Amino acid sequence: MSNIIPAILGPKGTADIPGWMPSAVRGAHQVVLLVADGLGWNQLQGRAAVCPTLMSMSGGSITTVAPTTTVSALTSITTGLTPGEHGLVGYRMDMGGRVMQMLRWGDEKGDQRRMYPPDVIQPCPPFMGAVVPVLSKAELEGSAFTEAHLRGVRACGWRSSSSIAVQVRALLQQRHSFIYVYYDGIDKIAHERGFGEYYDAELRLTDRLVADIASVLVPGSVLLVTADHGQVDVGTNTSTPHPDVRALTTYQSGEGRFRWLHTRSGTVDELWSAAQEHHGHEAWVMRRDELIDGGWFGSRVSDAARQRLGDVALIAHAPTSFDDPADSGPFPLICRHGSLTDDELDVPLLAMTAGN
Repeated sequence: MSNIIPAILGPKGTADIPGWMPSAVRGAHQVVLLVADGLGWNQLQGRAAVCPTLMSMSGGSITTVAPTTTVSALTSITTGLTPGEHGLVGYRMDMGGRVMQMLRWGDEKGDQRRMYPPDVIQPCPPFMGAVVPVLSKAELEGSAFTEAHLRGVRACGWRSSSSIAVQVRALLQQRHSFIYVYYDGIDKIAHERGFGEYYDAELRLTDRLVADIASVLVPGSVLLVTADHGQVDVGTNTSTPHPDVRALTTYQSGEGRFRWLHTRSGTVDELWSAAQEHHGHEAWVMRRDELIDGGWFGSRVSDAARQRLGDVALIAHAPTSFDDPADSGPFPLICRHGSLTDDELDVPLLAMTAGN
């Protein structure tokens, strides 16, 4: 996942294209990368009938980053770095005793970008320092998270998804060698509606979007489709950490399927034992250092990233999520992500060239 941009924008040549990259990229003069938020590989394979265009594309699956959450994964895609390197290590992040929701870049007191400037919290430039055109929702322009993972780009906001292919055509005709497109419909529908007829309808719409973009490709161009994470249907299966666990926890961060527990000084082992006893049947219970030493956040974890992690993590492997009263939204989430199951980790990397 974090190697996609370096493979596209790095040194050119047949020998420089990694084996996991679809062969259609070799020799391409223009690349359009569409990131379909929430499009997991396993979910796609189970719904081939509603995605004829996607299923006709070459390529396969790749693995996203840990945690499997939009903040971490999108930043890894655009910067070409792991979460341990770029520092956006979760949906809700500990900023030194103050937990901030990173998509909103704030807490209960509102936007916190003055206290936590996006270019300081995430200092790594996107797209290897190149100024590239980015097609994303116009409403997202100017947000702190956009500034953190897409600063310095040429923003080409769209207000309706029907405009995306039109804008891609114009940018290809202007001979841009790389175009980045972000679409969030699948993730939103899965969260709110779960897997069912609404989800299938959204996949049909996304597949039509892919076909529309493919139809405007020019000779020598290629369309790549990937995603930041997949999904797991947890429904109403949400539990609160056991009282024995909560008694040792001062506050929580992360998200429901990758829940960080922050403990009082000197009680990490006691917290781990309690969490293992009560939740080991439904989650991987891991200490921070175990995760870092195991390379879960990449081979290098900066000091800043380390400080933003909790002490013990509940990483759900069952179809459940762990509730934190401070982590709330406008509606209950039916499908969720964040953990490291195959349904969340495996995402597509598919390619199509002009005329195919």
